[in-house]
Amino acid sequence: MARDTLTQCPDCDLLQLNPLLPRGAAAHCGRCGALLHRNRPDSLEPTLALTLAGLILFLVANSFPFLSLEMQGQVRATTLATGVIDLYAEGMWGLAGVVLVTSILAPGLQLALLLIVLVPLKLGRLPARFAFLFRHVRTLAPWGMMDVFMLGILVSTVKLAAMAAIVPGTGLYAFGLLIFVLAAAQASLDPDIVWSRLPDRTRGPYQAGEPTLSCPVCELVVPATSPHRRLGRQCCPRCGEILHRRKPRSLQRTTALILAALILYIPANVLPIMQVTSLGRIQTDTIMSGALYLIETGMWPLALVIFIASIFVPMLKLLILILLLVSVRWRWTWRPRERTQLYRILELVGRWSMVDIYVVTILVALVQLGNLANVIAQPGALFFAAVVVLTMLASMSFDPRLIWDRRSQASTA
Repeated sequence: MARDTLTQCPDCDLLQLNPLLPRGAAAHCGRCGALLHRNRPDSLEPTLALTLAGLILFLVANSFPFLSLEMQGQVRATTLATGVIDLYAEGMWGLAGVVLVTSILAPGLQLALLLIVLVPLKLGRLPARFAFLFRHVRTLAPWGMMDVFMLGILVSTVKLAAMAAIVPGTGLYAFGLLIFVLAAAQASLDPDIVWSRLPDRTRGPYQAGEPTLSCPVCELVVPATSPHRRLGRQCCPRCGEILHRRKPRSLQRTTALILAALILYIPANVLPIMQVTSLGRIQTDTIMSGALYLIETGMWPLALVIFIASIFVPMLKLLILILLLVSVRWRWTWRPRERTQLYRILELVGRWSMVDIYVVTILVALVQLGNLANVIAQPGALFFAAVVVLTMLASMSFDPRLIWDRRSQASTA
């Protein structure tokens, strides 16, 4: 069998043939249903065009006015970075860093890395440190949360609508377009086409039954006895990534991250996330009181969104992670496919819990009108952001192939 006809499922580790696909078709794992490959030929040109458009929109979104608040003759104009700057000035530098990375740095770096990689490829050359640059396009993807930020803008606008006028600026329109452009660029790009430009130094055809390893970065399937080494350990002969049969210390890291998230979950929900001062009256809001306020004002759909994203989803993530850890440690063979699907749900919904953090950031940026009205972030917001980040890291640390190991051992016994 030739190497380019093989693929190894990243979720269940099943080695299988990668069929020839018509344009736009997708191949899924025959055991767990994971998406293995989607055929997107000639994807470099449209991805490059979308990346260039995205960079222009990114510069506009960060350079022009974003939102303005008009209240009793006073006007507060903001840019995309205003909330980050105000949070830092208030001493909430940890929260400011999370918002900066997820709303500005991660999307911007992703676009820049795509451009650095795709332009030389279009010209028929490989950029310097090609593998290092392109692997981080994928690394940054989960941390770019512009779509969640946009939901935070919607919630903030609804909250402020009764007391002030919100005027969208050029930066907001560019930001909205950027969300769709970046999503289109990610959807149009076929990573296999990009990685195929690197030379594959894998030796010869495989022997039947020979154990293999799959590169977590470029997805190259290599023999478990491959002689290629880096730092004294076996590495991918194409991109140079260190290869492991399973993620190192997956269970230990996931357990530690879950325990930390569980500890922080309590102050995140008990402590206030922001303090609102209006005409001399001070009010503090927790995550739950914010949802209750929306219910009291008749905004049931928005209250449901906040409840699901900020209360239900974080607890659901923790419960699912605990279930997966227990099932692996106790070596359950029960419904591995369904447990793998639960793991995929974690990766899908985890980021949306950041919506309340963005609401706080936007309100802090907009409502700075002295004695008339003022919003200050509170420690609960920092604890809640830490819970979101820790649960995302926990799901990234967990290796779903561990779910299938016990079943594979039982079937070969």
